[in-house]
Amino acid sequence: MRAFTSEPVSAELLGELVAQAARAPSGGNLQPWRIHVLLGPALARFRAVMSERVLQGPPDPPEYHVYPPSLHEPYRTQRFELGEALYARLGIPRADKAARLKQFDRNYDFFGAPAALFCFIDRRMGPGQWSDLGMYLQTLMLLLQAHGLDSCAQEAWAAYHQTVSVFVQAPAEHMLFCGMAIGHADPQAPENQLVSARAPLATFATFHES
Repeated sequence: MRAFTSEPVSAELLGELVAQAARAPSGGNLQPWRIHVLLGPALARFRAVMSERVLQGPPDPPEYHVYPPSLHEPYRTQRFELGEALYARLGIPRADKAARLKQFDRNYDFFGAPAALFCFIDRRMGPGQWSDLGMYLQTLMLLLQAHGLDSCAQEAWAAYHQTVSVFVQAPAEHMLFCGMAIGHADPQAPENQLVSARAPLATFATFHES
């Protein structure tokens, strides 16, 4: 979901779900996720910090590539088509770069969500532990849905990892992976009506039966 109402999220419920999500699969039971939750005044303060930071200049030097530097097919087309579908829903033409940038920058307001979190990982961890983060986050998102809440996982926050780390006072050995907007989806928002396309089964799965 990329648009949320102002209806608050129960801090108690969110705490319970963040804890329950830790039952997600974890290789060797390392449980490498490190979560920082923002609510209420803390989230308001962070929004104020980010509002100024976005205006100050370019993002932070990247600590990891959200996408490979040279994205090849079919992945390039799949990413492109999703972006075009989103902006079409919003009525933003391809030529209107200012409007597209304004929409993208809504990432840094958590799309108006009343709750948010950041997921970090110890820098010494490897690819296996990064996959554990995905399982934790997916588990949490499903738990949120089961309890009437919506969410949006946001790797866009990696572009401002320094600002986030300073605000939440993350240890230097922790690296920001992503953020997540949490709340109640705005049912009237056109972007929330978007259903992303998925590749046909035969393009990514092979069944071996004999």
